Amino acid sequence: MPNDFVSVIQPKATKESTGSSQGESRPIPVLPVRDTVLFPHAVLPLTVGRESSIQLIQSLGEEKTILVVAQRDARQDSPEASDLHTIGTKATVHKVVKMPNQSLFVFTEGNERVRLGEFTQTSPFMIAGAETIPEIEPVESPETEALQRNVVSQFQQIVTSSPTLSDDLQTIAINIEEPGRLADFIASSLPFLTTTDKQELLEMPDIAKRLERVNKHLAKELEVQQLRNKIQTEVQDSVQQSQRDYYLREQLKAIQKELGDVDDTQKDIAELREKIENAGMTDEVKKDALKELGRLSRMNPAAADYSLTRNYVEWLAVLPWGKTSAGEVDILKAKEILDEDHYGLKKVKDRILDYLSARRLKPDMKGPILCFVGPPGVGKTSLGRSIAKALDRKFSRISLGGMHDEAEIRGHRRTYIGALPGQIIQHLKRVEVKDPVFMLDEIDKLGRDFRGDPASALLETLDPEQNNTFRDNYLDQPFDLSKVLFICTANQLDTIPGPLLDRMEIIELTGYTEEEKVNIAIKYLIPRQIKENGIEEGQIEFPRESVHLIARHYTREAGVRKLEQQIGTVCRKLARKIAEGRSEKLIITPEIIHEFLGGIKVRVDTEIAERTKRAGVVVGLAWTPAGGDILFIEANKMKGKGGFNITGQIGDVMKESMQAALTWVRSNAASLGLEEDFTKDLDLHIHVPAGAIPKDGPSAGVTMATALVSLLTNVPIRPFTAMTGEITLSGNVLPVGGIKEKFLAAKRAGVRDVILPKECKQQVDEDLTPDQIEGVTIHYATHIEDVLAVALPKTVTEAVADEIVRDEVLSEAEAAIA
Repeated sequence: MPNDFVSVIQPKATKESTGSSQGESRPIPVLPVRDTVLFPHAVLPLTVGRESSIQLIQSLGEEKTILVVAQRDARQDSPEASDLHTIGTKATVHKVVKMPNQSLFVFTEGNERVRLGEFTQTSPFMIAGAETIPEIEPVESPETEALQRNVVSQFQQIVTSSPTLSDDLQTIAINIEEPGRLADFIASSLPFLTTTDKQELLEMPDIAKRLERVNKHLAKELEVQQLRNKIQTEVQDSVQQSQRDYYLREQLKAIQKELGDVDDTQKDIAELREKIENAGMTDEVKKDALKELGRLSRMNPAAADYSLTRNYVEWLAVLPWGKTSAGEVDILKAKEILDEDHYGLKKVKDRILDYLSARRLKPDMKGPILCFVGPPGVGKTSLGRSIAKALDRKFSRISLGGMHDEAEIRGHRRTYIGALPGQIIQHLKRVEVKDPVFMLDEIDKLGRDFRGDPASALLETLDPEQNNTFRDNYLDQPFDLSKVLFICTANQLDTIPGPLLDRMEIIELTGYTEEEKVNIAIKYLIPRQIKENGIEEGQIEFPRESVHLIARHYTREAGVRKLEQQIGTVCRKLARKIAEGRSEKLIITPEIIHEFLGGIKVRVDTEIAERTKRAGVVVGLAWTPAGGDILFIEANKMKGKGGFNITGQIGDVMKESMQAALTWVRSNAASLGLEEDFTKDLDLHIHVPAGAIPKDGPSAGVTMATALVSLLTNVPIRPFTAMTGEITLSGNVLPVGGIKEKFLAAKRAGVRDVILPKECKQQVDEDLTPDQIEGVTIHYATHIEDVLAVALPKTVTEAVADEIVRDEVLSEAEAAIA
């Protein structure tokens, strides 16, 4: 909105009009103004644009007197009586000019201070009575004269040093003798006074106090001006010095060029200086870098330390101190990328999307460090690539497997021959940004020896509270790693030190079911292998049944790496045939698979049926770093004197589980239909096949007890039944870990009934989907009797039926092989 505004002009030195007298006068129109204060004796041009104000000006007849009053709030467009200050200025309108935009340009001259009385009209414009405020003249004294002279002197200094104030103001101020008029003139002439300051001066009838207040404002402005001039001078001196240096350098370069003295060394120094200036490093690092560069420029290139210093300065110059690549995270795009790149893994994807969402809401958030834990071949490393792709960041992978030198992480000191920064800084140089996604692969396989412990060196790197000042031994400068997204991978957590594990958020990736493997093969592995082996899509066809056959009978793994290798073998066999001249399309049938891959490697359907025909053989479930697996526990008896033999390269915990299982069987012999001293004429032997593989843990306790009961009662267990759980001496079944991996291993092996501790039900509900459970019946047990009730047939009829099922499976397998 237009406002009453602009410069203050002192009128010619004429006597003030004395048309008003003290006391209430007739009502006068009130013109509200914003951010403007009109003083007595001053002429002020006002821009009038409000409709009510225009009507006020147009309504003036011969009597051109108005009251100019400042608004309390300049933002108020339609002020009322309460929105105005109570003290204003009675003014005379000398001239009105109509502007092209319909507003009016009004020249007003202030006459005297007035206090607003009662408002007699508020619409269309305000009219109010006004009472003249008499001024309190100061007592003539040396102090008053000194104050007046001081005010004039300071005002002259301000006008002299200000480029915006006219020098005529000094002359006018010197010629004003009345102290009250002098104070008003100076107050109206100073542009740095705020509307509040001016209104405060207008409301001061005491001239002595008004002069003192003006004196304070002038003194403050003088101090500010002196400080500004000092800063300006210092800046100018600095600029002049840098310009002088620049000109001298340019002249030196020109002279050297004319003389032919420019060498490659000086050129390299200039390039390094430019890189340092543009690197975006902190002031402290920049200062040290320029200091080293100065040393380098003074050194003879033939000196021993020249190449060392040059390498150091180059490392400082090329690191991405301030360069970033990350934009805003698009969660929907990230979800699409994760779904496109990876099949299944719903919980893992949800956790990653939760993390990315938090990153979007708070881009500068610290941590957490994600750690993907799972068997080989389930997609841990490729998940890291997908996260980088979803974040639109650079990706770099550091393999920690077998690393046993602390300097690999933190670098060597510059005093060593051939010193280099650590892997973290080296990879930052390669990606050229300070916020990449770093995949620290195989963090569980770090070694340690006399050269230090790399796992301990990683503690600082992976701590969000510390890594913003990460110091590499070679650089010896703080580098901010807090913007780097670290993702670790591991096959198991046991070998990771506790303090390092504490800094990471664990996300578990478990193995796949056969159906999931087939879907992954069709969607990702087969197209990739076809492309990598140079085969066109129209030359080969993988029916779903054939992929099932490869997954079931040629691999037994939690991941899909071996499956991809087998598919790759099939593609290479076909590639050879194409190279030999074959042109027609090849459909991969079971016969072709047997021809290309050889005979069946894994007999999952028949192995359990065949081995559990004999009493004393039970299928257990085990967790391994490569995923879950089935475990056969075999028990046998012979004449003897109560001996108990344990074999199969088993650990102490597993041995103790065997002893606990035997103790429970002996203490409950009567209820099992055995003689109480059945061990006096028997030697018992429990063996866990695959004797070359170390085994340990308590989770085979119920399996051993079931094997002993099956052996001693001469009853084979139900076909396709597997179990896991720890046993106590009183026969209770305790919960164990790795339930998802064990269950998926059982399903891959063709198990139809799985017995689990009842307290593991929550893990089953959270970790397994209905699709994964489909086709397998889960039985929960709290006591060993619950296990035996499911694992052993109760009647002869059930035992015969079990035998028939086994024979059918074995005969079908023999027919398939034939």
